Amino acid sequence: MTALLTACAARPPATPGGAADPIRAAYVVLGGDGAALARVITTASGCPAIDVDGAPLPMTVRAAPATEALRPTLSARALSKPSAFPVLACERGLPPGAQRASVGGHVLPLPTTAPRRIVVIGDSGCRLKASDFAYQACNDGAQWPFAQVAAAAAAARPDLVVHVGDYHYRETACPDNDAGCAGSPWGYGWDAWDADLFTPARALLAAAPWVVVRGNHESCNRAGQGWWRFLDPRPLVPGRDCNDPANDATGDFSDPYAVRVAADAQLLVFDSSKVGVAPLAATDPMYKIYFAQMQQAFALARRTPQNIFLNHHPVLAFAPNPSVTPTGVYPGNGALQSVLAAINGVRLFAESVQATLTGHVHLFQVVSYDTPQPTQLVSGNGGAWADVPLPRELPPGATPAPGARIGTIVSTNLPGFMTVERDPEVGWRIEARDRQGQLLTTCALRDAKTHCKPEILQ
Repeated sequence: MTALLTACAARPPATPGGAADPIRAAYVVLGGDGAALARVITTASGCPAIDVDGAPLPMTVRAAPATEALRPTLSARALSKPSAFPVLACERGLPPGAQRASVGGHVLPLPTTAPRRIVVIGDSGCRLKASDFAYQACNDGAQWPFAQVAAAAAAARPDLVVHVGDYHYRETACPDNDAGCAGSPWGYGWDAWDADLFTPARALLAAAPWVVVRGNHESCNRAGQGWWRFLDPRPLVPGRDCNDPANDATGDFSDPYAVRVAADAQLLVFDSSKVGVAPLAATDPMYKIYFAQMQQAFALARRTPQNIFLNHHPVLAFAPNPSVTPTGVYPGNGALQSVLAAINGVRLFAESVQATLTGHVHLFQVVSYDTPQPTQLVSGNGGAWADVPLPRELPPGATPAPGARIGTIVSTNLPGFMTVERDPEVGWRIEARDRQGQLLTTCALRDAKTHCKPEILQ
């Protein structure tokens, strides 16, 4: 008995997030029509019960522990490895109107019908990619600031978090002589997902439900297996899990859905993870898929007078082109433009779309137009290796899309996040904040046009 009591006293307490806690992450994602899904990632052998308003309810297995075979990837096969997931992913739909929910001592954030403050973050992982000779200093919070950005975003007390994609960047091993990333996990398994997202974003995952947008880093030939296990709000079914390349035409494309954020406003979530850059021919299979899915998205847009279109790849923003200094820029995504123009003409988006919100370019950017196009918002400065700044003055005649004439553009490559709030006086108030949460600029969005002060950022 004495030995037993001594052993029990020596065992560390199972505090939420502690070393003895089997729950490695507990969070809520929103799906179609704002359906709330509680998710748990655990090292336990079974799913825990979830307490909803005092009633214990079972959770179901979303994905069992497994090691998935090596996939063909964007990097050479010799640089990758099988994806090990030694954790159990569990889920449970939360009933509308639930007042409180927790699992294993972890309090879960619940959705509100009209979120007041929305935090937007994107492109947050630490880049380790041998094919680009890119090795970000994941061990240095100054060089990879996502944990600091996420903590500041959590401190902003959001009612909703939107991540616009590219959660996972640790694709290949850190070189032996690089102290900046020494010891980093890599590949597409749980350890890299945990290091890139779940550990540094723990406070932000606990702060509010998330709307998750899929980035190109989450396509099937990259981190798609983890995307489907942990983040996508749709059911995980065989053939959509990115485990077999023969099923990628299913796993890489997902129908759009809407999340209402006010009586007259909603977010439209679109999966552009597999899109390329060049315009698509109407006979291209990808064109046909995106054409049908865009029509679905704009059918959803007709339900409310105000919509913000969420996807990963900017259609109406610039990316810096370092090969042409100091004023080189790339235009918006030509593949998506070719589909959108066939549906909506030069405006590209339906009339009820006030703004489009993306990541992919590692900058904060707001572009407003004198022509009918909606405002383009970019929040891709969450911590991944920053792009060089856009030029202070764009080349004469520069435009991200045919027929689009820029009114104003504001941009910075400083790491940080964006907040979006409804404002009865200005419509939507958009703020860019740095890694500490300090205000960089405030923008007013109304009738698809945006004005920011200050207009020049460093």
